[in-house]
Amino acid sequence: MASAHIEHKLALLPDLPGSYQMKDINGKIIYVGKAKNLKNRVRSYFKSSHDGKVAKMVSEVADFDYIVTSSDKEAFLLEITLIQKWQPFYNIKLKKGTGYPYIKITNERDPKIELTGDVKKDGAYYFGPYPNVYAAQETIHFLEKVYPLRRCNGYQGRPCLYYHMGQCLGACWRTVPEEEYAKQIAKIRSFLDGNTGRVKQELTHKMEEAAKHLEFERAAELRDQLHYIEATVEKQKIISNDKTQRDVFNFYMDKGWMSVQIFFIRQARLMKRESRLFAITTTASEEFETFIMQFYSRKNNVLPKEILVPEGLDNDVLAQVLAVPVRTPQRGEKRALMDLAKKNAKIKLDEKFRLLELDNRTTVGAQEEIFKALGLQYGHVIEAFDHSHIQGTNPVSAMVQFVDGAPAKSNYRKYKLAEAEGNHSADEEANTREVIRRRYTRLLKEHASMPDLILMDGGELEMNAVKDVLENELSLSIPVAGMVKNDKHRTARLLYGDLDQPIDLDPHSQGFYLLTRIQDEVHRFAITFHRQLRNKNSLASKLEMIQGVGPKTRTKLLRQFKTINHIKEASVEDIEKLGIAKNVAQAIKISLQAQ
Repeated sequence: MASAHIEHKLALLPDLPGSYQMKDINGKIIYVGKAKNLKNRVRSYFKSSHDGKVAKMVSEVADFDYIVTSSDKEAFLLEITLIQKWQPFYNIKLKKGTGYPYIKITNERDPKIELTGDVKKDGAYYFGPYPNVYAAQETIHFLEKVYPLRRCNGYQGRPCLYYHMGQCLGACWRTVPEEEYAKQIAKIRSFLDGNTGRVKQELTHKMEEAAKHLEFERAAELRDQLHYIEATVEKQKIISNDKTQRDVFNFYMDKGWMSVQIFFIRQARLMKRESRLFAITTTASEEFETFIMQFYSRKNNVLPKEILVPEGLDNDVLAQVLAVPVRTPQRGEKRALMDLAKKNAKIKLDEKFRLLELDNRTTVGAQEEIFKALGLQYGHVIEAFDHSHIQGTNPVSAMVQFVDGAPAKSNYRKYKLAEAEGNHSADEEANTREVIRRRYTRLLKEHASMPDLILMDGGELEMNAVKDVLENELSLSIPVAGMVKNDKHRTARLLYGDLDQPIDLDPHSQGFYLLTRIQDEVHRFAITFHRQLRNKNSLASKLEMIQGVGPKTRTKLLRQFKTINHIKEASVEDIEKLGIAKNVAQAIKISLQAQ
């Protein structure tokens, strides 16, 4: 039986083609599949009976994800790519090297066209991979008839049979000019790149003529050739026609949330997709630009050759900071990739909102499970805390409140904390004591009701600090539990009791899913508040307030000096060397020294 979380996600699946990825309890991809209709295919795993390997796989599924594509074939090719990338356990028969061929034009004096399963760095031209092996073979046969190269073994002093049939340029008996090969190869490459219109038009005309003259076998042969062409070389939005390494960014925004999709295009294929969901605190363009720059500075050390972004961003500044071309495509294949990324971003965000709506129907039952697991009478109010800081600086804390399993956002609270000296553990303990003391001293003064349960994002250190303040300073008796994550940074269990015993919840239960939501929500709220404070005091913000400093000047300063102190230490002459006017350089020095 599927968990409530999976049941809700099944209800949101679109009637569209795509690839789906089954995940285990640790978030690891254990199976990748393709579907002409994602809703029907994925639901069938959980709504039908299975045996053997399929039943075993389904029993291990704790979650799933999916990527929408523009056609069935794109879904097939994406499935191959993801299998090669993740090597899922239950896709063992579909791993790399198991029969998805390429069409190859060899790199030799007398080239030939052939089918191969290996791609080598040998200077040859490769096209594929092709999921339909038979169609690929028949397409080669077609090309050998229409655009022949060499079909024989080479010079033998006399024309071969294929030459007499018009399927060989004659390397068997003569020296074929290289220009003659080059012209044929150009036509073949154009054809395999998808430029099949003229050839298909000719074949269609010949088929109609054959049928008109009652040559039905010939007409059927021509019809099959058309089918092979369409099955092998049709245009696909998910595949690039060049091998430029590029990352595609797009987003969809609604109700204060931004959903981001990043497509990583490598070897002319979509090799990887990443998703992000977060609440935004500034305008969409500002938040998105910040996200892109932080994405590369913190996560990806290797930049692509090109970055594609939607309209409305400062592409010039992004390009200068990242030192990579940043472009907004207006038409063609790249534009189609952008549209596909946005489509997936919207689906992801719509799914989040609808999941929340569905979740609210079972929130009370989920909260009951948490209290029952801790051996407590049911309580209506849970308050959860989390801290955020960077190496002890700018520490903040956030508190979220859930009432009967639903977030009570009007009761969320944010706290700026004093910076503690010492090691990380001392910081965490000091932060915990301060925020608990401030929160519940305030409630005591206001004679307000206390929560029925306090959850701390952390372990024994934070829990003991909370209990000490509540019991020994404030004389309060409120149950306290710790929310613990595993090494994958996912919700794992609770800690509770005098000895901080681990309490496990059924990972497929509504209670476990609610606990995950609470932990994710308080973490998001703390991180958002911390980012707001950092932005107010950031170097970019301070520079923007200086008369004469625009986006380009700000970018130059950021790239050269990195920090506010470095700019303060620089001379006016050093700043001028960046191509900044002397009066602006002087204004920068005066303004920063006055801060």
